Amino acid sequence: MEIFYEPLRSTLNLLLLAGFFFGSLALLVKRTGLLDAMIRTRKEFTTNLSLALINLVLLAPLLALPSGAIRETLGMGALFAPFWESLPAPLTVLAAFLLYDFVVYWRHRFEHSPLLWRIHATHHADTALSWLSVQRKHPLSKLLSVCVDISLLLLLGLPEWSIGLAGLVIAFWGFFVHCDVPWTLGIFGKVLLSPAAHRLHHIRDEELMGTNYGNTLTLWDKMFGSYCDPTPYLNCETGIAEGTRNLGGELLRPFEKRYWTRRKDPAAEETEAAA
Repeated sequence: MEIFYEPLRSTLNLLLLAGFFFGSLALLVKRTGLLDAMIRTRKEFTTNLSLALINLVLLAPLLALPSGAIRETLGMGALFAPFWESLPAPLTVLAAFLLYDFVVYWRHRFEHSPLLWRIHATHHADTALSWLSVQRKHPLSKLLSVCVDISLLLLLGLPEWSIGLAGLVIAFWGFFVHCDVPWTLGIFGKVLLSPAAHRLHHIRDEELMGTNYGNTLTLWDKMFGSYCDPTPYLNCETGIAEGTRNLGGELLRPFEKRYWTRRKDPAAEETEAAA
């Protein structure tokens, strides 16, 4: 049981700090409507909390294995270490942040492909977004992010302290953009992904769901043609056609037959019907 102690302590500290900060923010914004919001999100919040505990505590020892293997395999990053050591610390952190955010963008975008959607759909099933929605991830999706998100940074030899600092900023912003607030951030929203922009990404519309993949910056979405202005879609309905589920339902979701059955081409289906 000792192997779970440190992950449990770290996870509880994270959730308590995030809960205090974003709970205070919710109180300031919603005021008398906070209780209604808590009641509306109660069931999904419980599922999200359960998934967070499974991913961050119970699976932590298993997730540490691929993470450690990546560090060993990508040991060639030491070739680039002198370059980063020659730079001022702020520039190293900035580079780590930009690369980290770039990798997260593409990993997230690939999760919307037919192959990976089955493990990512759980994250989009929330119909009542809250700061804890960022932790609504299937364990397979969590494993993917552990294996992918920092691999390039390690390959390039970035020091782990800079990756850690960049990760803190990205993690905080991930909590923030999932908050149930219709904020576009004004002029800052042109550079930073806003809660309104990310809510649009969670909209219950498959076409518009294919926009605003970024975590922190709008740069990558604008550069690769996936940015959409959230202003016309404030407070849009979120979720997926299959609906939200409890913990057991979300854990089983990727293994449902419909995700593994190849869909026929619509034209072929019409031909068969006519025959």
